[in-house]
Order: sequence, then structure tokens, then C-alpha cells
Amino acid sequence: MTASADRPTWQAIPGYEAHLLRRVGQVDPTSLADYEAHGGYRALRAALEMTPAEIIEMVKASGLVGRGGAAFPTGIKWESAARQPVTPRYVVCNADESEPGTFKDRVLMEGDPFAIVEAMTIAAYAVGAEQGYIYVRGEFRAAYERLANAVAAAREAGYLGKRVLGSDFSFDIELRRGAGAYVCGEETALFESIEGKRGMPRQKPPFPTERGLFGRPTVINNVETFANVPHIVLNGPDWFRRIGPPDAPGPKLFCVSGAVERPGVYEGPMSVTLRQLVEVCGGMRPGRKIQAVLVGGAAGTFVPAEHLDTPVSFEALRAIGASLGSGAVLVVDDSVDMLEVVERITRFFAHESCGKCYPCQLGTQRQWEIVRRWQAGHHRPDDAERLQDIAHAMREASICGLGQTAASALMSVLPRMVTRFEGGNHVSASDADH
Repeated sequence: MTASADRPTWQAIPGYEAHLLRRVGQVDPTSLADYEAHGGYRALRAALEMTPAEIIEMVKASGLVGRGGAAFPTGIKWESAARQPVTPRYVVCNADESEPGTFKDRVLMEGDPFAIVEAMTIAAYAVGAEQGYIYVRGEFRAAYERLANAVAAAREAGYLGKRVLGSDFSFDIELRRGAGAYVCGEETALFESIEGKRGMPRQKPPFPTERGLFGRPTVINNVETFANVPHIVLNGPDWFRRIGPPDAPGPKLFCVSGAVERPGVYEGPMSVTLRQLVEVCGGMRPGRKIQAVLVGGAAGTFVPAEHLDTPVSFEALRAIGASLGSGAVLVVDDSVDMLEVVERITRFFAHESCGKCYPCQLGTQRQWEIVRRWQAGHHRPDDAERLQDIAHAMREASICGLGQTAASALMSVLPRMVTRFEGGNHVSASDADH
């Protein structure tokens, strides 16, 4: 299926049955009745017939890990929060989708918002939380409005508020809007923003499950992670594990963009290869060849064309020095100047660094300056060593993932970039060492 001109395409990979996207484009996202008619809130009713511990064990057994980039086991996170003696506890949905090349959460929020509300309610029941927050990227106006409508409709129907569906469990949700800061995608910076402070990451430990929002035990998951929960409750962990490879079970949403015919959100198992994702998108634009694929967004790595048959699972990508991140797959063709791409990425991180820790604040600026100097034709013999030192310092000493991954894309093309630049030519990502 397709979307309007200002919305991405979404569909399942051929031969695969959609689960996360099955209601998108098929139901009225503003209608609770339509959501219920298509299976909505069956999972919450089933969950309330279980004990919280049974739900947590089910999520643990499924093997579901975070879909926002960190890939932390969801069930373990919920269990840790539930075991804390401190109350109140909170459930937070990270809907601040700001990784360049990532737009899957937007599709879910705009097309199936009640599913996110239902999933958060199940999570709250499992961990003993009475209050939840959805932190939505400020630019996602339609997503915010549809989530706000979903929360209000669910509250009016008894799915939120005091004594949910007549049970002894109470839970409600508030929405918060971000203001465009990339760093607020980091969980503790997001907490700071909700609390009315400047969005800056906190030192960890303590971790959010111990001391998170307002200093209380908090479960925070990405939109896509939550979207999997109702399916696990209804179908069981064994069903979930039958989808995809053993190290990466369950459905996954891939955001494919760049030099392909049909950019969009594609659902499938993590056994699908990069080449298959490109083919599903209609292949390359006429007359163009793949130069590289940037996997994981600006914080990811460039994968050269010879690795296109790599499955997009955690283990397979790790074996070639890459990581899936939030699911962004940006295809770069052979007409692109990779030095220009790297300049844009390094400029992005220099702009988005919050400035709290010096390794990130200064490191992102220095690497951008060096790349800009290269663009001006001024290369120094020690540039490669200098950039490697900067990358090491940011990776090892930055407080949060922004600084820890700010050099990943550049480092993935650095070795041959230096060689080609010294020869007076721009570099191709397919020359990168992995």
C-alpha cells in the first residue's frame, strides 16, 4: 500500500504477513470503535486475566529487545523496574524519533495510535505503574494529535484512568512534545525534558529502572518496541520467536530511503538481507549502482556494496562492523560524493551535541573541522590519526550514545578516504575497510 505524497510508503515484505503495520491504512486512526473492530484492546483484556509476573515472563521468553537502537531485552527491563520497592513507578514511550533516515515510529503513531496506548497500559500493569508519558517529537504534529485523541478516547471508554475495565488497576497517560533536540532521544535526556529541565543526559548508573523519571523506577521503550507487546500477549512468545533469526526474533520495521525507487517503511523478519530490502523498494534509480548503504542512520556505519547479502540481524551486522540501530537503511548510489555525505553527518553531530561533556562537545566540532578542511583541499599527514584519537575519546568518554557513536559513519570510510584524498580524488564508500 502507498501513502500520500508527504507521507512515506508502508508495506510488508512480499511473502511475509504484516503484524505491526496490519492496521495502518486499514482503520480510521481517530476511531476507537474501528480499532476495537480490528482486534484492538483484546490484548489488554487478556493481560488483565494474567498476573503481572506472568506478562513479564512472557515478554522475557519472547526475546523482544528494544527497537530504538540499544536492543536491550525488554522483559529484563520490565522485571527490573517491577522489583524496585520504590513507588510510584512510571512508563514512558520514547516517540522522539529524530535519527536521520528513521520514520517508522511516525507511521505507527499516525496510522495506529491506539495500539501504542494499549501496549503502554499492558506495560504499566506488568510493572505496577499508575502514570505514563508519551514524549513526541515536536515536528510530528499529526502524530501528536492522533495520540492525544487516542488517549482521550481510551480514557472515556474506561481503558485508561481509575480502575481500568473495572479492575483494581489504574493507569493514565500524559503527552509531552519535544522541541527538536536530537539528544532528547536519549532516555535520561528525555526524562530531564519532561521534568522541565534542559535536555541533557544523566550519568548512569543509576539506570532508569532504578531511578528514572522524577527519580522513580521507570520503564522507557521505543514506539516500535511497545507495538510488539499486544501481539506477544495474544499469540505467545513461541509465535514471536518463530519470526526471524534466533538472535533477533520478531517483526521489524525498516526505514529504507535514498537512491531507491520506492522509499518507505517495510516490515519483515531480521533474516532479510540488505539486497532484498533494496529490491523490495523497486531497486535503484535508472542507470545507478549501489555505492554503499548507511545502516543505523547518522549514528550508523556505511556498508559497502560487497556486503549487500548480509542479513539485517544484530549478529550478522556486527560481524561486518555495522549495527542496525533504529532500523534506518539509507542507500547511496555511485553519483554521490561521499566526502559531502560525511561532512553533513559530522556537521549534524557538531550541531546536536548538547555540550554537557567535553569529549562530545569538542570532538564533534574537531572532526567536522577536519572534514571541512578536506573539502577545501587541505589535507594534513596526521589527519587520520587525529580523527581516530577523537573517535576513541568520544566513544570511551562521552556520557551518552550521541558522542559514543558520532564518529561511527566517518570511521567506517576513513581508511580509503584518506588514501583517495591524498591521490586527489573523492572517496567511494565501497572502498571502506570493514
